[in-house]
Amino acid sequence: MNYLIGTDIGTSGAKSVLMDTDGQLIAQALVEYDVLTPKHLWAEQWAQVWLKAAKQTIQQVVAKSGVDASDIKGVGISALYGGAGVPVDENGEEVRPTLIWMDRRAEEQVEWVKNNVDLKKLSDITGNDVVDPYYGYTKILWIKDNEPENWQRIKEFLPPDTFIVKDLTGVTAVNYSAAGNIGGVYDINRGVWSDEMLAALDIPRSMMPDNLVAANEIAGHITEAAAAELGLAAGTPVIVGGVDVGAANVGMGVLEPGRYVAAIGTSMNAALVSEKPIKDKGLIVWPYPYKSQELNYNFSGSATAGGITKWFRDNFAQLDVENQKNGGPNAYVALGEQAKDIPAGSDGLVVLPYFMGERAPVWNSDAKGLLFGLSLSHSKAHVYHAFQEAVAYALRHSIELMDEDLGDYIVIAGGVTNSSDWVQMFADVTGYAVRTPVEDAEANLGDVILAGLATDTLSLDQVKEWQVLGEKVIPDPERHATYDKYFALYQKLYTDLKEDMTILSEINK
Repeated sequence: MNYLIGTDIGTSGAKSVLMDTDGQLIAQALVEYDVLTPKHLWAEQWAQVWLKAAKQTIQQVVAKSGVDASDIKGVGISALYGGAGVPVDENGEEVRPTLIWMDRRAEEQVEWVKNNVDLKKLSDITGNDVVDPYYGYTKILWIKDNEPENWQRIKEFLPPDTFIVKDLTGVTAVNYSAAGNIGGVYDINRGVWSDEMLAALDIPRSMMPDNLVAANEIAGHITEAAAAELGLAAGTPVIVGGVDVGAANVGMGVLEPGRYVAAIGTSMNAALVSEKPIKDKGLIVWPYPYKSQELNYNFSGSATAGGITKWFRDNFAQLDVENQKNGGPNAYVALGEQAKDIPAGSDGLVVLPYFMGERAPVWNSDAKGLLFGLSLSHSKAHVYHAFQEAVAYALRHSIELMDEDLGDYIVIAGGVTNSSDWVQMFADVTGYAVRTPVEDAEANLGDVILAGLATDTLSLDQVKEWQVLGEKVIPDPERHATYDKYFALYQKLYTDLKEDMTILSEINK
């Protein structure tokens, strides 16, 4: 039997899985870590933390599985959207922590771009028609403007998966999806770095690595040193899987255009894979990791989807967390049980989930979180239920940007799928039937599939036989009608309070 490893570097942890070529999960391992938030709306991480966690999880799945290293035919590695990318010096050492996707500090650079760059040309070339601190190129400009000593030391910016793969193989290879997600500097039409936009933004071309690859082609091979450290065979092929939400779509069987998938973890990425980039919709557009020259990934989604329920758990459910530590049920499971009988609309509570500003479709760094409608009759369970509903409202907001036919169901993946009640809520709020993955390993499974395809260890026919999705969850018509009213209020609250949110940001500077 042959085996493959899939490793995903996420925002809150790194996870590896080892699977056989029949699609059976043999071993898995997870190492968690934190996001550094030194200032309001700042978010950064050290790449060495990612690397250490990736190596630990690979070591662990190899050891747990007991399989012979020579039977492991490939390793696939994907990662979070690393914003600007890891800034490294001429020795490959990181110069400063990486400004990740969540970071919102580059507001002044956004204004500079709006005032100094041809925005029509920016949209035409990159496919991204909104200028926002989310994008890596604005973060690169922030470093240039605010940290001149660091700027002088930086040789190039490496996406997180590239940084990991370089350590394991000695090869610098950038997945097309990671290149496109930097925004502003990648030509979506030609599949190359845009010299024209790099010049317009005054970012040196040399800072963008030349070797662009798709995830279904081998990027490099495990070195002798890495093999000894990880328990793998030297020469084992490695693929650079790109942005993990794209790999997650592959893990859910999306190998052709036309399927709508929402990957909901700390953030939410709700996307449609298409042959042509979907422009002028305020969407984030980049090449799909698989067949990057043929397919595009067009998405929007909440910056703090699952992140807001984690925030609620950590700050208002300490007893549930303590019970979990003492052998009780998982804190999220306990909260879900407390909230499961709360009716649609949470008895008059509406939450806006903008806890770190918001990207598509709102595109507003000043957007604020809101809990609206509180009364003395509401309990902790009501509030948690309203937080869950906010994530579902955010998904519906994203869906309504799409003019395309989304088919007879949508796919939802991520930690939210551990709650059947929450999955039903997504169906009820959106009005679409929902299917979820059978295994909780979407990006990792995608990495396995991509590594298998790149090494010819797997064929497309084999992958298509794997049962990756469960049965449809059908929306309840009565609850959907109720949620229509609450969703209209959800949208109105933001519109009514948008100016006040900006005023609050000014006061709070």
